[in-house]
Formats: sequence, C-alpha cells, structure tokens
Amino acid sequence: MDKFVQDQAEGLRRLLARAGSRVVAVAGGTRGVGATTTVVNLAAALAEQGKDVLVIDECLGDRSVSATLGGVRGAGNFSAVMRGEMTLEDAAGRHPLGFAVLAASRGNCESCTKEQLGVVLSGSADVVLIDAQVDREGALSALARQSHDVMVVTRVAAQAITDAYACMKRLHFSHAIAQFRVLMNHVQSMTDAHVAFENLAGVAGRYLAVSLEEAGCVSSEPLMARAMELSRCVVDAFPSAPAARDFRHIAAELQYWPMRPAISSRAHSVPPAAVTAAQFADQPSAQHA
Repeated sequence: MDKFVQDQAEGLRRLLARAGSRVVAVAGGTRGVGATTTVVNLAAALAEQGKDVLVIDECLGDRSVSATLGGVRGAGNFSAVMRGEMTLEDAAGRHPLGFAVLAASRGNCESCTKEQLGVVLSGSADVVLIDAQVDREGALSALARQSHDVMVVTRVAAQAITDAYACMKRLHFSHAIAQFRVLMNHVQSMTDAHVAFENLAGVAGRYLAVSLEEAGCVSSEPLMARAMELSRCVVDAFPSAPAARDFRHIAAELQYWPMRPAISSRAHSVPPAAVTAAQFADQPSAQHA
C-alpha cells in the first residue's frame, strides 16, 4: 500500500474517531531559535490546507504571536472564556489568513480546571498550536500539559543543540515525557541537520531513555526576516521561498502523526523517572555527542 493510500486511510480513521483537536505544544531550547515564527507559519500553512486552526499565545510580549502579526484584535479574552462570559469563537481573534489566535498567559491557566481548559482544546479546531512558555524548572503550563505532542525547535549549532537537550531534559523530569518532536530551523545543509538530529537523538536515548522524532527541517531563508518586517509570515508573504515550502510540508505531515494521549493523562500512568534531580544535573550535555 503506497503512502498516499495509507494517509487517506489514517485520515478517515481519525475523522470517524475524532474527539477534540490535535494539540501540539511548541517550545524553543532558548530564545531566538524561531519557535514563535514556527507556530505562525505552521498555522498559516495548515489553514491554507483547509484546516481549522487555533493558536494559543502563551509567550506574551513584543515577540508574541500577536505582536509578530502586527496585533490580532480580540486575542486576549482567555479569562472571559474560562469564566463562561464569552464563547471561544467570540474571544479568539481571527487572522486574515484563516486561523484564530487566543492569548493565554500561564497565570490565567494555572487556576483553571481540566474541564475549563477542555472548552479551548476540545472545540471545533482541527489543530491547536500552543506557543508554549516553559518555566525555569522546565514545566509546561496547565494548558500545554493537555497537548498530545511537544515540538522542540532548535538550530544546527552547538549551543542551540545543547540548549534543546537541556530543555527536553527539564521537560522530561517535570512531566515524564518520553518522546519529543524536533524541528531543525534555519538549516543551511540538510545533511548537517540530519547528523545533528541523530547525535541529539543518540544522547537523549542514552542518558534520558527519551525517543526523538524528526518533525522536519526548515531552510535558512533571508525572506523570513523580510516577512517579519512586514508583520507577515513567509508562508503567506513569499509562498515560493524554500522555507515556505518546508513549513507547508511539515504542516501536511503533522496531520498524520500518530495521535497519542495528552501529556497530563500519560503523567499519571508513567512511573517516575528512575533518576534524581541531582543525577539529572550531572548527566552529559548534548555538546558531548
């Protein structure tokens, strides 16, 4: 059976058994690797492919999703949704490219019940992308803990790879996450990117017993910066650019990732890590790979 037929069969199974949205939390090992622009471009690419997409903007400020897009009106009413004063459809700001944006700070999430969060994550959206804010201890917000997958964005550089490993190590210790998706951003050489991923996966498997899956690679693209200057994303502003094609490919593949239980439900069934926090601190970094 070829891949197209398999994809169609998987899509049909998912449609018949659909229960809520596919939720993906996106995090960066450190600032500047492009986690927020990844969220924006994937949202645009998924909407272009006919998907109903909701972006949860946890990283508020001048580098937030809303700020990157030049401001999305009505994107700051998460608390009103939690209080039952507004519907999700009314609260979320709708971008002209077709996806919705809802600002949700960690502080607003922490006091919410799982049932309240379910209003956001079990709505009409096919895909929910969370621009996740990871705290200093490596913990996700109560909202991001409802995600099915965590995608870590990094670059092909020694420090960026080290930071990505450290991010995954903290997330694993905080939530017993056993698998991460890794997206290599600003890639100059696909060969170098695959080698870097294999090295990172080897270290994560050896020292954390964590498996890594390639989410994909995004080409280094000067037009990315130009798109940001225009308060747009490269998928929309420069659709023929290599990076735009890469984001569209990743968006298409994302829809067929195996659907896994939410992190919060997995955490209750997975035994605690067999190492202490002190042992975690003593483990080699990815720089030694």
